[in-house]
Amino acid sequence: MSKRPLILFTNDDGIASPGLWAAAGAFADIGDLLIVAPREQQSGMGRSLPGTSEGRIYPHELPMNGKHFPYTAYAVDGTPAQAVQHGVLELSDRLPSLVVSGINYGENTGNGVTISGTVGAALEAASLGIPSIAISQQMPQDLHLSYSKDVDFGPAAGFARKFGQYLLEHKHRPDDVDVLKIEVPANATLETEWRTTRLSRRRVFWPTRPERVALSDIGKLGYHFDADPSQAEPDSDVYVVLHEHLVSVTPISLDLTSRTDLFRLRQIISGDVQYSMKPKLDVVPSEG
Repeated sequence: MSKRPLILFTNDDGIASPGLWAAAGAFADIGDLLIVAPREQQSGMGRSLPGTSEGRIYPHELPMNGKHFPYTAYAVDGTPAQAVQHGVLELSDRLPSLVVSGINYGENTGNGVTISGTVGAALEAASLGIPSIAISQQMPQDLHLSYSKDVDFGPAAGFARKFGQYLLEHKHRPDDVDVLKIEVPANATLETEWRTTRLSRRRVFWPTRPERVALSDIGKLGYHFDADPSQAEPDSDVYVVLHEHLVSVTPISLDLTSRTDLFRLRQIISGDVQYSMKPKLDVVPSEG
């Protein structure tokens, strides 16, 4: 068994995504690589584990940087989270030391991160006790579901390596940090400044109503960008990436418990104390 760390790579864009292979290429000299990703586009799947997935696994090979990639990759009929499970349970000879999910076509910021298969895969890995990063790159919306080769993933791959290497070298991480969510702005370079951020409560991409005559017609939901990033919380991923155009590093916890006072909440629900509802000005149906 190799003494080098085993690093598992996955994504939600699918096994053929250039972003996935750019991320893997950045780690080729520091670990044994295992690539296990969905066979098809799986954006928007979150951490879902549908029982309808067949879980068939197919060996997949792609050249990297014009040379033959010396590791075997696997395409899975399943979601990003299921790809992680198959990778850990069936395809690895030891527990991975790190899981890298991405590089995603398009940023995953604000309260929409639970939709993201990129983040969902990292959360699944974290739930299995594996340090994980989820990395995404900002780009025009018309490229989100593409495999465009016009995108330069070099800087994002460099940041993936930077923070991935930190997790590999520091076994004792800060408490309550299960995933590092990294967002790289468009036109970033390796010299672009990075900041630690919180997850914004704001929504950036809003659903659009299907266009159809009858409800029985095919009616796929779409989405569009509708936000003013300058109005987001100054310490948030939305503000830092979309307004300041800097790299955002958001620590994510598997503990989704609200930070409210649990004792006081019990009093409020029990009717022991009165609670005055105050409007939340930052929760609005649209920001544009």
